[in-house]
Amino acid sequence: MKSDIINHIKEYRNNNGWTQEELAAKAGVSRQSIVSIEKGKYIPSLPLALKFSELFGCSTDVLFQRKEVNKHG
Repeated sequence: MKSDIINHIKEYRNNNGWTQEELAAKAGVSRQSIVSIEKGKYIPSLPLALKFSELFGCSTDVLFQRKEVNKHG
């Protein structure tokens, strides 16, 4: 099942010049967690989303957004 949440973690990570391993260490998670989050396969917990917000110096609503869903009917 595909998530309705998009994130900009990879973009912000790259802008900071951090590897996935470096971001994982800063956030206190595994590199595999970063991979899954960046691919949209995993939505981080609120505490982890807030940690990303602190690390990148931006609000969570900049990092995470809902996809626009077209409903037919």
